[in-house]
Amino acid sequence: MGAGGRMTAKEREDQSATAYGPDEDPSLRRSPTEKPPFTLSQIKKAIPPHCFQRSVLRSFSYVVHDLVISAALFYVALAVIPTLSPPLLRLAAWPLYWAAQGCIFTGVWVIAHECGHHAFSDSSLLDDLVGLVLHSALLVPYFSWKISHRRHHSNTGSLDRDEVFVPKRKSALPWYSRYINNPPGRLLTLAVTLILGWPLYLAFNVSGRPYPRFACHYDPYGPIYSDRERAQIFISDAGVLAAFYALCRLAGAFGFWWVVRVYGVPLLIVNGWLVTITYLQHTHAALPHYDSGEWDWFRGALATVDRDYGVLNRVFHHITDTHVAHHLFSTMPHYHAMEATKAIRPILGEYYQFDGTPVFKALWREARECIYVEPDEGGEKKGVFWYRHKF
Repeated sequence: MGAGGRMTAKEREDQSATAYGPDEDPSLRRSPTEKPPFTLSQIKKAIPPHCFQRSVLRSFSYVVHDLVISAALFYVALAVIPTLSPPLLRLAAWPLYWAAQGCIFTGVWVIAHECGHHAFSDSSLLDDLVGLVLHSALLVPYFSWKISHRRHHSNTGSLDRDEVFVPKRKSALPWYSRYINNPPGRLLTLAVTLILGWPLYLAFNVSGRPYPRFACHYDPYGPIYSDRERAQIFISDAGVLAAFYALCRLAGAFGFWWVVRVYGVPLLIVNGWLVTITYLQHTHAALPHYDSGEWDWFRGALATVDRDYGVLNRVFHHITDTHVAHHLFSTMPHYHAMEATKAIRPILGEYYQFDGTPVFKALWREARECIYVEPDEGGEKKGVFWYRHKF
């Protein structure tokens, strides 16, 4: 990152104390819902112009960086771990490989995400080619995801039009919600969500925006897509099928469990990280949601939160701790996002949300406290909804 783009934990702490006072936890303070006293153009002017410049060489350097590390980890899995002795050491080494490879795969996924936002290079064709290859290798339908994700960015914070992790109102909760609102129920729900949430979203639109009929990211004729987007969905499906065919050939040559060990388990970890990252970016007691009568794009884009994943911020190419800036300027390359975030924080003031709570602690807290959304009783704005957890 650029020399001016890093923010240490101490800097964040100092800025938080200045903004909110020493006795108040800024991570729990509600974001304002009034029209901001600044404009998008004012925010953009505060960001150094070079932050909006895309470098194909620099972008590819991150692709090469991640793929080299991934290849090295594959070598360890294939040539080093099987030679370890005693067997107990081999058993201990595999989870380390899975965790490391899963995190690197997640970084690769984020680069493909950059391509979907046209933040990789100045060429849309090159962006789509790189994104298609990288996402297909992770069994993600690139164009299908790109289209629905673009609509998420266009409708963030809207209860009626947002695409993913759309919170439910209390009256819309399933009947069994109150019976799993306890530690064992939350643990089971989190486990299922982290393991299956991403493929369930792609295949069945679970946690996504309601559609009048069955919605699936693999269906070119589904309600998510228009007629002019249909060809791109076929291309996405072809990419995933090509990757699946390659995996079947590997399974035939080396065995099914070999593929599971070296690729399948890391992919499950990728899925878990994607759900965790997306969920924590948009699920927080301080974040408002709006109905169609109250929502506008600017306030919706501000209704997200930056999180601190420690060293994984770099591994995940800062998709974690610069998400507010990303929603405001989604074509900005990730390698400028930290510098841009530091530049816009003084302007955003209370409209900027950052929560440094450790990730897994935050995940458990949000699963406990962010169950459904309702407007404040007696509040003036009936179209502004906040998370609740009491039944």
